Amino acid sequence: MITGELKSKVDRLWETFWSNGISNPLSVIEQISYLLFIKQLDDKELAKEKKARRLNRPVKDPLFPEDKQHCRWSHFKNLDDPEKMLEVVREDVFPFIKQLKGSEQESNYSRYMKDATFLISSPALLANAVEQIDQMLADLEQQARTAQHSNYVDLMGDLYEYMLSKLTNSGQNGQFRTPRHIIRMMVELVDPGPGEIICDPACGTGGFLVSAADYVKNKKDAEGNHLINIPENREHYQQGMFYGYDFDATMLRIGSMNMILHGIEGSKIESCDSLSQNRSEISESFSLILANPPFKGSVEKSTIAKDLTKIVSTTKTELLFLALFLRLLKVGGRAAVIVPDGVLFGSQKAYQTIRKTIVEDHKLEGLIAMPSGVFKPYAGVSTAVLIFTKTNAGGTDNVWFYQMKADGLSLDDKRQPVEENDIPDIVQRWKNRDPEKDSNRTGKAFFVPKDEIKDNNYDLSINRYKEIEYEEVEYEPPKVILRKLQDLENDIQQDLDALENLIK
Repeated sequence: MITGELKSKVDRLWETFWSNGISNPLSVIEQISYLLFIKQLDDKELAKEKKARRLNRPVKDPLFPEDKQHCRWSHFKNLDDPEKMLEVVREDVFPFIKQLKGSEQESNYSRYMKDATFLISSPALLANAVEQIDQMLADLEQQARTAQHSNYVDLMGDLYEYMLSKLTNSGQNGQFRTPRHIIRMMVELVDPGPGEIICDPACGTGGFLVSAADYVKNKKDAEGNHLINIPENREHYQQGMFYGYDFDATMLRIGSMNMILHGIEGSKIESCDSLSQNRSEISESFSLILANPPFKGSVEKSTIAKDLTKIVSTTKTELLFLALFLRLLKVGGRAAVIVPDGVLFGSQKAYQTIRKTIVEDHKLEGLIAMPSGVFKPYAGVSTAVLIFTKTNAGGTDNVWFYQMKADGLSLDDKRQPVEENDIPDIVQRWKNRDPEKDSNRTGKAFFVPKDEIKDNNYDLSINRYKEIEYEEVEYEPPKVILRKLQDLENDIQQDLDALENLIK
């Protein structure tokens, strides 16, 4: 984890952009991402040059040709004239990274730079930002050298995640940043392994992919050895494990940078409208889907992919995404996804159809009902986590329900840390769930047989099945209560009379 001092430096960098007229959080993240990418390219080139000198050989596949040496961070950061620095970065460096061709890592990010805009117009802002970033990353490197159980890549990822936490605005289509502790909970529940092929079809900033990557990287075998250290696992982790799709160019840039800064060079973050009929043929490709798709709105019927309308006839995005998950998963593949409450109990035919499809044709394993405050301050919508496996042959026998009351943060707009937190209990109970034991429907967790769900038109709202314990409360007889009220009224009247005598 990054220190409070580094967080303060990020806050100061953010305020520097804000005070110089760039106040949109997405724009700030974008501009900082560009500078971080430029710095990272130069660091990579410096490492190549150091290796070449050690081996007394020429630099292999240099990123910066001879005529582009002035585009390097280590060059322009030392320019004394801020006006000249701005000219170099705006006129030479930025166009250079937009057309960069090189390794998978560079092309992953640079291919989304075609319509990118360099918004820094103030020489003082650029010089200040370059100085702050340079010092911040130097401090990060120092922390990595001195801190135990930390490395530079992990800390760089943590730093970027802290920047992303400042994105507080919901998107126009109902997308908003998923709380990282909810993401981590979902990843723990599905327990991804080193052989997974993981996808988020509405990836945004890449939070689910990053969390899954961290989980896999830290996974160990029975002897305590990291599974990621096996060569074939490492290669798959870097080149074939992570896929993300989004149609927002800004999100693609931020998501790609997030993966790169977490040390994942070969993730496939692609520009794609996942619900469109123009979507690339990627069906039945993934073993695990983690997602929080857009909750509201509809799409134009003529643009919807035909393979989705075969599953459910609707234009509602929250239902189409569930159909999409079923199309993208391999047989045996799992999904942990967030859905709005309306999906669980909606009475329209499309809602019942998608629920029936998941319950009857596949295996619905669990549902976690979350309180409405989980997504504040972005939105107050009530949501749930669905966990299911694609089988194409049914398999739902009993569905595990859990009613989350608290997630470790207050459920108001401030979202301050609180002691109450159901997440550890959710993970522990999920791992040890047993239909024979988890039968008490007055508790937080219990199983419901598939036949009962079927009899209720596949209604998945937890309140349909949870039993409420009512405590008997004994009250005094009405005449006694009335007499006490009269006595109280008499006391009040006496006080009023005494007050009136005082002011005569």
